[in-house]
Amino acid sequence: MQANGIDERTNLIVEEYSTSGRLDNITQVMSLHTQYLESFLRSQFYMLRMDGPLPLPYRHYIAIMAAARHQCSYLINMHVDEFLKTGGIAEWLNGVEYIPQRLKNLNEINKLLAHRPWLITKEHIQKLVKTGENNWSLPELVHAVVLLAHYHALASFVFGSGINPERDPDASNGVRLIAVNNFCVCDLANDNNIENASLRSSSFGMVDSLSELEALMERMKRLQKDREDEEATQEEMTTRFEQEKKESLLVVTGAFDDEMVSMDVSRYIEDPGFGYKDFARRGEEHLPTFRAQDYTWENHGFSLVNRLYSDIGHLLDEKFRMVYNLTYNTMATHEDVDTTMLRRALFNYVHCMYGIRYDDYDYGEVNQLLERSLKVYIKTVTCYPERTTKRMYDSYWRQFKHSEKVHVNLLLMEARMQAELLYALRAITRHLT
Repeated sequence: MQANGIDERTNLIVEEYSTSGRLDNITQVMSLHTQYLESFLRSQFYMLRMDGPLPLPYRHYIAIMAAARHQCSYLINMHVDEFLKTGGIAEWLNGVEYIPQRLKNLNEINKLLAHRPWLITKEHIQKLVKTGENNWSLPELVHAVVLLAHYHALASFVFGSGINPERDPDASNGVRLIAVNNFCVCDLANDNNIENASLRSSSFGMVDSLSELEALMERMKRLQKDREDEEATQEEMTTRFEQEKKESLLVVTGAFDDEMVSMDVSRYIEDPGFGYKDFARRGEEHLPTFRAQDYTWENHGFSLVNRLYSDIGHLLDEKFRMVYNLTYNTMATHEDVDTTMLRRALFNYVHCMYGIRYDDYDYGEVNQLLERSLKVYIKTVTCYPERTTKRMYDSYWRQFKHSEKVHVNLLLMEARMQAELLYALRAITRHLT
């Protein structure tokens, strides 16, 4: 289990099982990274079960609304159960036309956060908090926004890791759900072997992916050296960001215009046709890039969220830092590797697709380190998770362990959640000032 002691992992799983009485596949797959899992479970437990501005049934219903934006029936079903257990009104499960107007009012922000968070303005916030019988207080709204962002991002993880429903001993065929993801990698939870399942067994395939790994490590070394030799100018950095942003337009994940949304899922959302549109689309030039320096999680988002919904800021902050700094200093069969550069490229590429730019980051690195098949995978998992296929998962980094690919999915999930939160919290800050 790499640096993660098997014992630590077992203890955590046992503990989680004893608190919730069940061990879902998300927990099992995440337990490949116990330090992260602990942090994840702590913040999720806090959002769903601890004291907070929103009543418990509301929290689970908001989780359902968020998961429905990506047709994630795995999460929907999980929270339908929880919603009823916490005293939710069964009629609400017939669809959004049966819920109170207050909850209905979240439809718009749910939709924008899930697919185009850069469109969220202070006007959206004002509409929700304006006085009236259906208004939201700011603490309630922050709680709702955190839940929405959490479940949009978690849907990315579920689809990206191919997580399928658990078998239900009470159901006649053992499985309770109709919709099933395109592939299941729940055996990831038991992945101790070095060869990735996707590795073609022919010796040719082996050589192929080995040289791919060597080439990646070579590029990391070269970039490190270039960086030490000379700093790129601010102007070059801006140009490279713009280039990367435009290039992300060309990363196409396949034509899916006529996607069918099952009735089961569509009842929980309005405007099912609304989806991700590239931030960099021409004709939308009026959209200013979000300069990370102007509104950062560390200096702005964190304190705002903590002020309005106490302690959640600390928990989220710990989770973001944990995933960003998580490393075992290994890459496939290699030990003692500094993977900082690679982790940063993954995180910043997600933010780049969401129009967020870091002044101090050279986006040339993204191009050097993330090959095309990986970019297609990242874009799909982050922007249209429901389209992820096993082929996409298998097509990148064929020499890496499953646990390393799960690590990639954790980074994508947290980068996405942070991007959504930054846009929403910035709009709330503008409303307040």
